[in-house]
Amino acid sequence: MSSQNSDAKNFGNARVDTIDSRSDDQINPVVSFGREQIGDGDQVITTIVSSRGKEVKVTGNVDEAMRLALQSQHITFTPEEDRRLVRKIDFCMFPLMCILYSIQFMDKISTGSAAVMGLRQDLNMHGTQYSWVGSAFYFGYLFFNMGPGQFIFQKSKWLAKTLGVFVIIWGMILALHAAPSVKYPSFIVLRVLLGCAESMVTPTFTVITAQYWKKEEQFMRVCLWFGFNGLGGIWANALSYGLYIRKDSYSIEAWRVLFIVTGLITIVIGIAVYFHRPDDPSKAWFLSEREKLMVVERIRSNQQGFGNHNIKWYQVKEAFTDVRTWLYFLFSIGSNIPNGGLTNFMNILIKEDFGYNTQDSILMTMPSYAVELVVCPLFGYISVICARKNVPFLQHRLAWGIIAAALSLVATCMLAFSKENKHAKLAGAYLLYVAPLAFICVLSIISSNTLGYTKKWTVSSINLVSYAASNLAGPQTFISNQAPTYTGAKISMLVCYAGCVVTLTMLYFINSRENMRRDKVAAERVDEKHTIENLEFADLTDQENPNFRYAL
Repeated sequence: MSSQNSDAKNFGNARVDTIDSRSDDQINPVVSFGREQIGDGDQVITTIVSSRGKEVKVTGNVDEAMRLALQSQHITFTPEEDRRLVRKIDFCMFPLMCILYSIQFMDKISTGSAAVMGLRQDLNMHGTQYSWVGSAFYFGYLFFNMGPGQFIFQKSKWLAKTLGVFVIIWGMILALHAAPSVKYPSFIVLRVLLGCAESMVTPTFTVITAQYWKKEEQFMRVCLWFGFNGLGGIWANALSYGLYIRKDSYSIEAWRVLFIVTGLITIVIGIAVYFHRPDDPSKAWFLSEREKLMVVERIRSNQQGFGNHNIKWYQVKEAFTDVRTWLYFLFSIGSNIPNGGLTNFMNILIKEDFGYNTQDSILMTMPSYAVELVVCPLFGYISVICARKNVPFLQHRLAWGIIAAALSLVATCMLAFSKENKHAKLAGAYLLYVAPLAFICVLSIISSNTLGYTKKWTVSSINLVSYAASNLAGPQTFISNQAPTYTGAKISMLVCYAGCVVTLTMLYFINSRENMRRDKVAAERVDEKHTIENLEFADLTDQENPNFRYAL
């Protein structure tokens, strides 16, 4: 190791000791926070008091954004510059994010399309075996989110590169679904491996959203990239339809061609992610040095930065003891048991329960995904308008989650109780694709309201463990001897969506009450002069940071 040179620099009220142990361009900042003027000298403040009166140590183990924050705190820019920067980030980040999210949904529903194209017959499935095809994917998803995934992605300083490698791997696994030697047991194994490879897309996107956009901008952005599930559904069904009507033109079964094509598309997108996506805003190739500083100043109000690659076990403990974590968990159960069933059985339901043939059932599934593609971004945009105009209740994203869950409840009633009215049942099936908006709401709330990088990854992982377990259970509610109506599955959907309405309402109430309590505490401490500059990037949790207020 080379000889060490150290010097101290002062930035405003924060002191930074830099130690260069390798080269001039690899510097580790050690931050001494909050130097306030007292009498004739300075006093270093190393602790703060949380809104609940707990003393919190502020250490040098800070967020990656701190290096830029020390340079950006005196930068100024106009509203027009701010809007221009947001447009640039949207343009450079969103197309690939949206396409990748479309692809991962194509992979999930490919089995549903393949099922009506002959998959079940060719692999000699019987009884509940097809239900386990849907569940197997989420066994892998569940396993990887329970530990390996969070550890790999939090420790990695190359977030985008790691994600790109995983996307390429899942594309290869998906293409292998078509191998002539694949029988039912090996098909199940491939589905488990595919779940492992895909499991980190949503939590990674949640972290990325918090890195680039303000808290009030995040709901709209999550609505956009998550809403592109709808494009993935349309794309997959259009591809399936085209392959099915030409099934006699191939030397192998059409459903095998479907897996090969979607696998190759996924590999191409994975390569694009690896080379195009920056690992964090400080490495964004499309931003100038000034624009990188502007990004830091923009997200300062989020009270969080780019991330911290050291696992902090006390934040893991806090995640497990936070009531919000378990409300997210319960919501995901209610939201995703129906999702797991519909993802794998929508084509079958339309064919067997509604009475369409194979060709028409593929076509009739496509409008449901169009609903998701249009409604999710549309509701996100309406929420932005309501926020700008301070419309009571509707200015809050949780309000839109509650509305979406309530509409899903209505849609399930139409699907379950319309009896012989095929058109009413079909309308209910389409309206069900408003349901993802409620899940989007929770994803954006986790992005905005969970501070501390380790805590954010932990809460996201717990939420996605619930997501995986629920999607795993969902196909099992479609019991083969209840075909073609699958009454038990429809009743379970009804109960689940009712639970979602209750859970989101509780979350809204808890966050509102906590914000009012923190405002009261802040008003009582108004005479206290102790302030810490750049506290936003100290990698504190939402319970530690007294300046933080929960997004509703």
